[in-house]
Amino acid sequence: MAVEYPAEWEADVVLSDGGTVRLRPILPDDDARLLGLYERLSDESLYLRFFSPVPRPTARQLERLSRADYRDHMALVALLGDDMVAVARYDLVGEGEAEVAFTVDDSQQGRGLGTVMLEHLAVIARSHGIGRFVADILPSNRRMLDVFRNAGFELDRSFESGNIKVAFSIEPTDASIAAVRIREHHSEAASIARLLAPRSIAVVGAGRRSGSIGHEVFRNLLQYGFEGPVYPVNPATNHVAGVRAFDSVLSVPDDVDLVVVTVPSAAVRSVVEQCAQKHVHGLVIISAGFAELGASGKVQERELVAFARRHGMRIIGPNCLGIANTAPSVRMHATFAPFAPSPGRVAFLSQSGGLGIELMARAGQLGLGISSFVSVGNKSDVSGNDLLQHWDEDPETDVILLYLESFGNPRKFSRLARRIARRKPIVAVKSGRTVAGTLAATSHTAAMAAPDAAVEALFHQAGVIRVDTLEQLFDTAQVLAHQPLPPGRRVAIIGNAGGPGILAADACEAAGLEVPELSAATQEALRSFVAEGAAVRNPVDLVAAASPEHFGGAMRAILADDSVDAVLAIFVPPLVTRADDVAAALADAAAAGAGDKPVVACFLALGTAPEAFRGGDDRRPIPTFPFPESAAQALGRAADLADWRRRPEGIVPELEGIDAERARLLVDGLLAGAGPEGLWLSPDDALAICNAYGIPVAEARRVSTADDAVAAAAALGYPVALKAASPELVHKSDVGGVALDLLDADEVRSAFEEMATALGDSMGGATVQAMAPPGVETIVGVVHNASFGSLVLFGLGGTTAELLGDTALRILPLTDGDAHDLVRSLRGSPLLFGYRGSPLVDVAALEDLLLRVGRLADDLPEVAEMDANPVIASERGVIAVDVKMRLKGVVAALPPDLRRMRS
Repeated sequence: MAVEYPAEWEADVVLSDGGTVRLRPILPDDDARLLGLYERLSDESLYLRFFSPVPRPTARQLERLSRADYRDHMALVALLGDDMVAVARYDLVGEGEAEVAFTVDDSQQGRGLGTVMLEHLAVIARSHGIGRFVADILPSNRRMLDVFRNAGFELDRSFESGNIKVAFSIEPTDASIAAVRIREHHSEAASIARLLAPRSIAVVGAGRRSGSIGHEVFRNLLQYGFEGPVYPVNPATNHVAGVRAFDSVLSVPDDVDLVVVTVPSAAVRSVVEQCAQKHVHGLVIISAGFAELGASGKVQERELVAFARRHGMRIIGPNCLGIANTAPSVRMHATFAPFAPSPGRVAFLSQSGGLGIELMARAGQLGLGISSFVSVGNKSDVSGNDLLQHWDEDPETDVILLYLESFGNPRKFSRLARRIARRKPIVAVKSGRTVAGTLAATSHTAAMAAPDAAVEALFHQAGVIRVDTLEQLFDTAQVLAHQPLPPGRRVAIIGNAGGPGILAADACEAAGLEVPELSAATQEALRSFVAEGAAVRNPVDLVAAASPEHFGGAMRAILADDSVDAVLAIFVPPLVTRADDVAAALADAAAAGAGDKPVVACFLALGTAPEAFRGGDDRRPIPTFPFPESAAQALGRAADLADWRRRPEGIVPELEGIDAERARLLVDGLLAGAGPEGLWLSPDDALAICNAYGIPVAEARRVSTADDAVAAAAALGYPVALKAASPELVHKSDVGGVALDLLDADEVRSAFEEMATALGDSMGGATVQAMAPPGVETIVGVVHNASFGSLVLFGLGGTTAELLGDTALRILPLTDGDAHDLVRSLRGSPLLFGYRGSPLVDVAALEDLLLRVGRLADDLPEVAEMDANPVIASERGVIAVDVKMRLKGVVAALPPDLRRMRS
């Protein structure tokens, strides 16, 4: 008999040591697997599970242990290969309360299986109205006690009949969610460490022909000095590069941690199956011919990943360049790039293999050493989020560089990057700035929330430095890797030519930096030794004849100025002064007095950085740029990161007056009769949902005749606005569906009749609304993005919202810091703060409104579009004059306290 249960009850999970298993509900035909598990258990494990010495379970006992109705009696199993290695079950024992028990294979204990299965069991139980788990545990069963204790739940413990009775609520709390995320971080970091720091490697497809991918990968591993054995696997030869070859992975006599696969795509599945038998930890599949080819390739790729995960392995690739780790304890160069990476402290992720080669080449030329490099290819399994988890705690990595073409889980990326970027800078090139997705947009909000705008919002909130080109990526990386973040935005410019100094000053201003006049004391100090005719205000022009001593003295004087946060030195080589001598003088001065101030340089007409700028002997390298504009832009990005780090992290505040349960009932009821495309809500329904979240909306009355409109206007008080009520009319003003500032009954009647004549049945009746007080027109909205989830939009509003395009987006959850930032992020934000004598609006009320809209969007992902336009912001508060809302069914989001690998 076929068993049906929700697909999300099956999941691949990463364990605490980085290995993987498959979780799924127990099935009626699992008896043999279950018996195998119990037959492998030690006497001690059986005793701890059943509280007495017992023989192996009988057929009747097995039937009871495998019984599940997937509601009141539920069991999850963990599969490693074909073996069942753990069982977790609950059985209902009272109203909303279930007893839980766990059995874990002796060989798998200590890997975090019990804890992750508890997470999944709790989610299933909650879906059936169970809110509390209880368990009886022998006092000697410390591991089981640790499972409950480490889960983050608040435990009630008592002693009964010599046993420990544990009881706890399984509703998620801040503490339990935090505990899940800590476990997630450590397990995912461990899974990448197994790939980037293997003890042994096999290269399948390594041949004798120089220039073939397998041969070059194998030779690179040998020549780079991998700190472990490397085995070539190729049934067609006996040796490769003087090393004995094996006909299959299974023939290798020793353990193999990592396998690099370079065979044709048709042979990859067989290799992965051999790796499963060999208990390999992970694979780097360089072979192409999978998802990049289309639908059939995607199916093969998914099947490959599912098989690997079920057998405890993770995959990088397919269709990738390979991986590298320059740590002295590893020294792994498992790519087919034609050169070796230079050791350093910058980690690279590239979604493009070809660009990965350029990344490594350019890094070496610039002196940007690599800690590790990963070409993720198709990202079938290992993703950027996994690598961020590893690099977060990697002591060899200080800066993280990303070349991304897509996101797997943007909200998780945001959560991780927000944490990591406070300690380690993250710089990203994100390709694909398409706006094609806006063509089908209907509301103002959706039209202004282009796909790339969502990426921009994510990076801005998470502290990720976004650049547009690979050149900018390396320019920025040089500053971040070699210099401290500037304590402020004030830059001093030193040079020996006026033109480049002026260009640099302009570029600094364009990058959001300041070029202030130097202090009187600093100017006086400079005048004491510079040549006559030198300019000392800022930029400092030492004139063409400036000596190395002039440059060094100027650098020392300026670094001592408390009104300077960073220094840009520009040198144009004249015939009378050697560039190397000037560089040495600047480097000496910077080493002696830079402190926490970054120093960058622009040596025009030089192809490479002077030797003195390369660092060493406890000296920081000084980044050198071919043009002053590049230097200024890189400094500006470093200053942006420093500003972001200085801001409070922000919290998602508790908001009064929210009835989320009422809103949920409204949304579920409205969607019950809707089609797959959802529906636009009537003004009354949109108002009801806004009211549930305390969002202030101007009072309006629904009318169907001119007489009703006149009566409603009299009750509300003049002046009033009259609007067509049909939810299908999204841009009412475009079709004559809005009449404003109606002063008396005659005007109201006339406006209603004209509107009815113009629109006919599509008018859908009308609403009458009191005119809002004067103020600044803004727009606040929500749009749901398939990849990013719901986003909140804020901008200058009214009928010109799309024309002006002065908007900003933020992804959820929206913090108080995000709301504060949104209000101040527009070109027109000064209008809210008393621009040119205008009244200062109630900014606190506007921030509160944004937070309420953010909470609505987070609670109700079915809100596909919401358009509050205009929202009038004034001295007296804020009020939404017109609200449109569209609902559409969505796939339920995973609970925040559940770990699972992306499918």
